[in-house]
Amino acid sequence: MEYRPFGRTGLKVSPLCLGAMMFGRWGGNDHESSSAIMRRALDAGINFIDTADVYSGGESEEIVGRFLAENGLRDRVVLATKVHGAMGDDPNSAGNGRRWIIREVDASLRRLRTDWIDLYQIHRPDPAVDLDETLGALTDLVRAGKVRHIGTSTFPAHHLVEAQWVAERRGRERFAGEQPPYSLLARGVEADVLPVCERYGIGVLTWSPLAGGWLTGRYREGIELPGSRRAELLPERYDLTLEANRRKLAATERLAHLAEESGMTLIELALRFVLHHPAVSSAIIGPRTMRHLEDQLTATDAGLTGDVLDRVDAIVPPGVTLNPADGGWRPPSLADPSLRRRG
Repeated sequence: MEYRPFGRTGLKVSPLCLGAMMFGRWGGNDHESSSAIMRRALDAGINFIDTADVYSGGESEEIVGRFLAENGLRDRVVLATKVHGAMGDDPNSAGNGRRWIIREVDASLRRLRTDWIDLYQIHRPDPAVDLDETLGALTDLVRAGKVRHIGTSTFPAHHLVEAQWVAERRGRERFAGEQPPYSLLARGVEADVLPVCERYGIGVLTWSPLAGGWLTGRYREGIELPGSRRAELLPERYDLTLEANRRKLAATERLAHLAEESGMTLIELALRFVLHHPAVSSAIIGPRTMRHLEDQLTATDAGLTGDVLDRVDAIVPPGVTLNPADGGWRPPSLADPSLRRRG
C-alpha cells in the first residue's frame, strides 16, 4: 500500500483509514468481530484508525485500545480520536471548553490503553466557546505529551482560517488535520474547505465517502429503500419523500451505471473519487462486517481516468452537495431564526 503524508505533520498514513464507529453496540458488533476486522485491515496495510469518545458511549475506544494493547500493535498505528459530544447528563460533560477537554482526554487515554493520541480532534464547532480557549487547552495537552497533533472535524473554512490566525497570534498549536464529509453526493467542501486545507498544509481525513450507505449499491431506483437505524434517526438524509433525497437517488443510479461501464463497483468509484482529490490524505471506511471491509479494500488497487472524472462532474457538479443535511453541521445562525432577525 502506498502511504501518503498527512499534511505537514511528518506522519505517513494509508489512503484508507479504518473508522471504528460501528465497533460496539452502535454497529451491533461484539468485541471479537471488531478485533477480526482490525486484524484484517492492518494485514492489508491500513495503519490509520479513527474513533471518538461518543461512539457507543466509549465502547469503541475500549475495543480499539484492547486490541492494540493485547497484540502489541500500538506503535504500528496512527491513532485518532475525538472530543466534543456529550458523555453524560452533566452540562459540563460536552463541548470545546478547557474543563471538558482536559478531563476527557484522560478518559480516552484510559479507554484506549495508551499514553498518547496521535491525532486528537475537535468533533464539531462550538460557537459558545472562544477558539483560543480550545486551542489553549489542546496546546497544553501537546506539551504534556498526551497528544501528538490536533485536528478538527466538520469545521467550516472560515473557522479553519480563524484558528490559524489565533494559533499564530497567541502562540498556540496549529490544527494539523481536518475531517470533513466528502463524497460523490456531498462535494460542498471542494469550494472552500479543501482549498483552505491545501493552503495551510492541513491533512485531510474524510468521513462518509460512501454517503452514509447511499453509494454501496443498496440504494437503487426500483428497489425498496432498506430500513436501518440510521434511516430512523436521520429521516432528513434518507426519507425519499424529500426532494433532496430523490435527487440523491437519481444521481446514485447514474453513478452506478458509470461504475459498471468503467469496470468497477460503485464502492470503488466512490472511494477512488474521494482519494483522487489532491488535498485528501485518507478516507475513513466504517465497515460493520468483514464483507463490508473486503468490498472496500479494493479501492486502492487503481485510480480514475480524466474521462470518468468528467462524467462524474456531469452528474454531480463540483462543489455541490445534493442534500444540505449531508454537510454534517448546520451553523446556529441558520438553525435559530432569532440569530438573523432583529428583536
